Amino acid sequence: MSVIIFAETRDQQYKKSTLEAVSYGKEVAQKTGGKVIAVSMGGASDAASLGNYGADEVITLHGAEFATFSPEVYASAFAEVCKTHGGKTIIISNTYSGKSISGRVAVLLQGALATNVVDYPDTTSGFRVKRGVFSGKAFAYVDMQSDVKVIAITPNSVEIKTHGTSASVSAHQPTGLPTSATKIESTQTVSGKIPLTEAEIVVSAGRGMKGPENWNMVEDLATALGAATACSKPVSDMHWRPHSEHVGQTGITIKPNLYIAIGISGAIQHLAGVSSSKVIVVVNKDAEAPFFKAADYGIVGDAFEVLPKLIQAAKASATS
Repeated sequence: MSVIIFAETRDQQYKKSTLEAVSYGKEVAQKTGGKVIAVSMGGASDAASLGNYGADEVITLHGAEFATFSPEVYASAFAEVCKTHGGKTIIISNTYSGKSISGRVAVLLQGALATNVVDYPDTTSGFRVKRGVFSGKAFAYVDMQSDVKVIAITPNSVEIKTHGTSASVSAHQPTGLPTSATKIESTQTVSGKIPLTEAEIVVSAGRGMKGPENWNMVEDLATALGAATACSKPVSDMHWRPHSEHVGQTGITIKPNLYIAIGISGAIQHLAGVSSSKVIVVVNKDAEAPFFKAADYGIVGDAFEVLPKLIQAAKASATS
């Protein structure tokens, strides 16, 4: 019986969400027993390093079919490894890639699937997981009774733990992989920025910034805090900012430790994508803005007066 983790990479480096998933898998293995195995596809610079986060073994899969992400191919190959190594508890981070394979993997393994999991399982009597539901507004406790359990954990929900060890590394050559239904002709990536889904701090702004020419203040605050930048849907619709920064129900769902919203009213569609943030700070000149009801801290004031002071304070804190 093994705990098997899907080890997702970006630019041959393991993503923060992968380190969380491995740490989660180690905790599960300590409760249920079994070996912790991470499965890495597409190449990574240091597979053995996952041992520091709890993996006993890392299985690597190489080949042209893994050069670009394909849900069909990745799910099939991953499920094959799970079957070969007796995977009973499967851990996948609920990223875009994770979401696109978790259901497929559960079907291929004939197992139960729990998504949006936000805490370690309770194994005192069975196997119960805690899930975020209704866009993070509530929690559901689910008893997983299937022999094989596929758990998709929400990024930034668990702590990364280190163990100071190294994992053994072996290779696996999958057989009978399906032909991908998707053909990727080109890929454009944003470099030099913290990915929104992995950011622990996010500075976001809305129409209250009055125009794209004023966004330098948002970026200055983000730089001072080591944060990612985001925006509301109207801002991306008006092309003030790229759609890749749009957070909300129809954009990216995030769960940072700190979310700072500047000049955003707080419509329900926006809150659906950010309400799981651990701490929410709102800056808005309208004291009746709905966002204040969801905020942990609020500043009623003009963004153009408040932002310079926040930037100054952040820079001073960074140098102290």
